[in-house]
Amino acid sequence: QVQLVESGGGSVQAGGSLRLSCAASGSAYANMCLGWFRQAPGKEREGVAAIYTGGGSTYYADSVKGRFTISQDNAKNTVYMQMNSLKPEDTAMYYCAADWAETYGYVCHVSNDYNYWGQGTQVTVSS
Repeated sequence: QVQLVESGGGSVQAGGSLRLSCAASGSAYANMCLGWFRQAPGKEREGVAAIYTGGGSTYYADSVKGRFTISQDNAKNTVYMQMNSLKPEDTAMYYCAADWAETYGYVCHVSNDYNYWGQGTQVTVSS
């Protein structure tokens, strides 16, 4: 079983920055795909970024490439997402999710099939 707890959301003006954190419990952290997803009101959930905790390889959606950076601190079982140059269209509830990397051949993309999800943290970007 894996528990995920997000933090770091908030309100910021366009062009600003936020850093989200996702703390993962469980002994298998080193072999997981861990991703960030977002969902705005009335829109479908969108995968934003993912990282393979065992090797650090990353994946980004085109909408955030060059602005968002996913990283990890293995000692803390925590994944971060640094969000820069935020836009109003980045406003959404952001969720951390995870699954076993073996399921995806150790190539971690964002997938709505991830088995473990956090409760979410709200990000609001005003113009």
